Amino acid sequence: MEFTRRDTLALGAAAAAMTVLPFRANAATVDELINEFTGGADVADSGVTLTAPEIAENGNTVPIEVAAEGASAIMVLAAGNPTPPVATFNFGPLAGSHAASTRIRLAGTQDVIAIAQLADGSFARTSKNVKVTIGGCGG
Repeated sequence: MEFTRRDTLALGAAAAAMTVLPFRANAATVDELINEFTGGADVADSGVTLTAPEIAENGNTVPIEVAAEGASAIMVLAAGNPTPPVATFNFGPLAGSHAASTRIRLAGTQDVIAIAQLADGSFARTSKNVKVTIGGCGG
């Protein structure tokens, strides 16, 4: 069986579309992700600390820290990324502290959101706008 250049390009384009389109179609919005994490419960605007730089020179490695006293889980979202969920940190009953730090990728200037599930079942959130001068997710 012989393939022409045109056949090869058409097959390549079809394969690329099959891998990209379902990813984009399944991408959930930030509000949907928050609703899924909280189960639709009310979210307080205090109780979580998010430390992130005001300006990140490179979006490939943006350092963040999250903390919430008495949290059983903290979810971090990057609202402007193609895939908003960044991380979820789970804390057991023997955790020495309810804090975590990591480096994340940001596609550009956007809000980073942290939502904590507290031990009593309530939820708290905070957000911080991070200005990115060089994009990290293909930018």
